[in-house]
Amino acid sequence: MNRLLTLLLLCIFLENAVSQQKPNFIIMLMDDMGWGDLGVYGEPSKETPNLDWMASQGMLLPDFYSANPLCSPSRAALMSGRLPIRNGFYTTNDHARNAYTPQDIMGGIPSNEILLPENLQKLGYRSKIIGKWHLGQQPQYHPLVHGFDEWFGAPNCHFGPFDNKRTPNIPVYRDTDMIGRYYEDYLIDHKTGESNLTQIFIREATTFIEKQAAQKQPFFLYWAVDATHEPVYASRDFLGSSQRGLYGDAVRELDYGVGQILQKVKDLGLVNNTMTIFSSDNGGATYAKEMGGSNGPFLCGKQTTFEGGMREPTIAYWPGKIPAGVVSHQLGSLMDLYTTFTTLAGGSIPTDRVVDGIDLTQALFKQTIIDRPIFYYRGDELMAARWQQYKAHFWTWTNSQDEFDKGVNFCPGEEIDGVTTHEQVNNTAEPLLFHLGKDPGEKYMIKSTSVEYKGVMPQILKIVAEHRSQLVKGEPQLNMCDSSVMNWAPPGCEKINKCLPVPKSNPSKCVWVH
Repeated sequence: MNRLLTLLLLCIFLENAVSQQKPNFIIMLMDDMGWGDLGVYGEPSKETPNLDWMASQGMLLPDFYSANPLCSPSRAALMSGRLPIRNGFYTTNDHARNAYTPQDIMGGIPSNEILLPENLQKLGYRSKIIGKWHLGQQPQYHPLVHGFDEWFGAPNCHFGPFDNKRTPNIPVYRDTDMIGRYYEDYLIDHKTGESNLTQIFIREATTFIEKQAAQKQPFFLYWAVDATHEPVYASRDFLGSSQRGLYGDAVRELDYGVGQILQKVKDLGLVNNTMTIFSSDNGGATYAKEMGGSNGPFLCGKQTTFEGGMREPTIAYWPGKIPAGVVSHQLGSLMDLYTTFTTLAGGSIPTDRVVDGIDLTQALFKQTIIDRPIFYYRGDELMAARWQQYKAHFWTWTNSQDEFDKGVNFCPGEEIDGVTTHEQVNNTAEPLLFHLGKDPGEKYMIKSTSVEYKGVMPQILKIVAEHRSQLVKGEPQLNMCDSSVMNWAPPGCEKINKCLPVPKSNPSKCVWVH
């Protein structure tokens, strides 16, 4: 009996030892932060010392992309490893329209999508999301139904304040239950920009890491903070601290948060067993003017499939694994984190579906360049494709002339004739071609009569034709809206007396202006 007990204890010990060999993962995903917002990416005021240090000790990835120029589809792609056109995070209500998950959306992340935290949960990981989810606000779409073990944050963006009659204020959740609402229990001052939310998100992150270290369990932390999304906010200690105004204050506080999280990982002795990725969900919101980010040398911004809309400020950090102070021009995508993390954790990628994310371990650890394309989707349309240094536009469009005339400008100061069009222009018969190495701003078209064009375009067309031939579109989740599904009475509202009357259901097609 004693021998059997000894063997049992030995097995448990070995199992725990193996589990501790699994690396921890942290994704720090900013909201609407531009490629040019970090000092290491050329921002002249150099107000991101922690991120600049992270880059000096890790790898800078200047050719890294989101899968969409808008928050919800980009995040759905990150979590599923699949393009939004596959996972259903798009609309067919109108051609090439951007869509996301406002309060009245009826859809959300489909139950048949296998998300990154689900993969990791099966491998013994504990996962937490802190901040914005944005993949559906109804309970069946919430993070804890899709592999996360803990959640502190909100299902939607921090818009408001609302009147709780026509529109309810956004709920904040602790795991499965609402614990308050933005602008009521979690304040954001529109006049001053003051809010303590980022500090709360920092404490949630460091506390989670401490708990996981004590339990010796591998973890995945998804730090999805949103201070740089309009309405921009920062805590009192950071207000007025930046040369860039309130937006810069928010960036400085997020940089501080990065430093706090990295220091906690180091203090707990986890630094050599933790991969940390910093990035953003889409490009800076140039239409927000001084309340939006900088996209550096790239054209336009959020909402567009030009480089400014989808190229992200990305840093990879893992001492002892990722070489320090290296710049990699590997074409990367947020979707690659799905495949890379799952592989490093010892898991397998689903084989019953196309997974667009590739394994970046060789690129990260050995600086190998993997030849792969990048596809730029807007709604249900493939707008452009990149192969090596070349980018071909099959469709061009910024926003409608009506919107533009009202002052909504996705490309302020960057109007390029025949490129930044205010009507949807189909260039498929003769795609517009740019060399992003020579021309990162997509200003100078390569003539279709040139030898260069004729040498490159057939390869791009072949890649796109192969992609389209294998494309199975997911059922669109962003077509239908209904005011009855808004955050009137979220789970747990009765415990804090925050339930509101639910109006009668009246579903209709969502209207997407972009």
